[in-house]
Amino acid sequence: MAADKAASTPRSNFIRQIIDSDLASGKHNHVQTRFPPEPNGFLHIGHAKSIVLNFGIAQDYQGRCNLRFDDTNPLKEKVDYVESIQADVKWLGYQWDGDVRYSSDYFDRLHGYAVELIEKGLAYCDFSSQEEMRAMRGTLTEPGTHSPYRDTPVEENLKIFADMTAGKYQEGEVCLRAKIDMSSPFMCMRDPVIYRIRFAHHHQTGDRWCVYPMYDFTHCISDAIEGITHSLCTLEFQDNRRLYDWVLENITIDCHPQQIEFSRLNLQYTVMSKRKLNELVEAGKVSGWDDPRMPTIAGMRRRGYTPNAIREFCHRIGVTRMDNQVEMSMLESCIRDDLNQHAPRAMAVVDPVRIVIENYPADQHEELQAPNHPSDESMGSRVLPFAREIYIERDDFREEANKKYKRLVLGKEVRLRNAYVIQAERVEKNEAGEITTIYCTYDADTLGRAPADGRKVKGVIHWVAAAHAVPAEFRLYDRLFQVPNPAAEEDFFSTLNPNSLVVKQGFVEPSLAAAEAEKAYQFERIGYFCADSKDSRPDALVFNQTVGLRDTWSDDSE
Repeated sequence: MAADKAASTPRSNFIRQIIDSDLASGKHNHVQTRFPPEPNGFLHIGHAKSIVLNFGIAQDYQGRCNLRFDDTNPLKEKVDYVESIQADVKWLGYQWDGDVRYSSDYFDRLHGYAVELIEKGLAYCDFSSQEEMRAMRGTLTEPGTHSPYRDTPVEENLKIFADMTAGKYQEGEVCLRAKIDMSSPFMCMRDPVIYRIRFAHHHQTGDRWCVYPMYDFTHCISDAIEGITHSLCTLEFQDNRRLYDWVLENITIDCHPQQIEFSRLNLQYTVMSKRKLNELVEAGKVSGWDDPRMPTIAGMRRRGYTPNAIREFCHRIGVTRMDNQVEMSMLESCIRDDLNQHAPRAMAVVDPVRIVIENYPADQHEELQAPNHPSDESMGSRVLPFAREIYIERDDFREEANKKYKRLVLGKEVRLRNAYVIQAERVEKNEAGEITTIYCTYDADTLGRAPADGRKVKGVIHWVAAAHAVPAEFRLYDRLFQVPNPAAEEDFFSTLNPNSLVVKQGFVEPSLAAAEAEKAYQFERIGYFCADSKDSRPDALVFNQTVGLRDTWSDDSE
């Protein structure tokens, strides 16, 4: 279960204070948590908060944490989702206690508890349509009205439920409802449906069942069966705590976990609803659940985010009961801090323009040494081929510029990173007026030292040797949406950022020819990148931009 320690120690919060009090009072002598995803989509960064919280608490209190799939709706669940969720939890650095659990493991017991409620007169079979039940439910200001089937005798309800289980009714023809209080101020207590008919193949139980329990009925019982001490969930389940407790108080079961709610993660410039994320996938607005622009753990991993950075982010945002939107810059800061420390440096040219160093011998090349990290000698060094022709970034050259511009300008000098000082002499253009070649000269005495005459060269730019450069595709990512809270928009598709993905064709230094998928590199002066885990091949390199070097960028910033 243990994960590598993040840079920050988890701060105390109201949940930990409750647990401390429970252990001190003797209410519990151990801590048992669970992470209970529904296998109806990929996990996203909001789930990561829950993973870090549940597994982290169990770890810190020497307790246990279960991984349980709340798989009560076979119409929306897939084995692919089950497998991806397990992979995400492990990738984040955690291991669940014992075997993977499923709510479907308890279907027999759940069915038995439903029968128990019927026998106690606390559940009844209802033939009302969904529209009729919706009308009888009432509103937030008006109580609901009783179903005409609410007082059906117990024996008749038992027979109907048995016939439902035997497949003698059609989907939607009848359901099982708890008999609670149609005048309750909490809508979830107004005789909620606890079982419905579904003629669907289940990924765990196959075709054994045609009746399936509802989530709210299943979740609390599954927690109790597993001996969960503290059932941690997000604030949208706050009202449902009444139903959680009601079910456990009215069935024969020894354990009664405590449900505790905390605020969900709302991250700016993205959406946290699996339904909305699925709409993006189904509509082809992204390439899939693992598209690097998606807030899914799989997408973030493919983009180059690290488990440590995500765990650190979850620690920084903390755990409260107050809903708020977290700035994207906080997440980006976490990955920058991590990669700045751990990512080796390399050079890449995303938008290349050719340079010819006219006074460098045409038949010569040399091998320069460059450190893999400026402050970590243990990461070693690499060889950089240098020759007469090189590529630099097109934005790193101007024919004319003001004094704030510290890159290459006609008639002026700049240093090539880990190499020589060069001066731009003239340019060659095509018929469209675009620069195709910059002709330069170099100072042969400036390798690793300042010019001998004391002249100062302030600018430094990166480069790759043309003859040794390896072609690569660069996928530059921006935020998926143009507004901070796209979920609040009537049509969230309308706020998609048309420039969330820009593809460039350029070159990387030869040391990256065998770049490992998902391994992070800092492309000097550009940002952090990793080789794409799906599309990158040795003969066709593809690099995904993880994050830029800073929050904002200006052409005159260097």
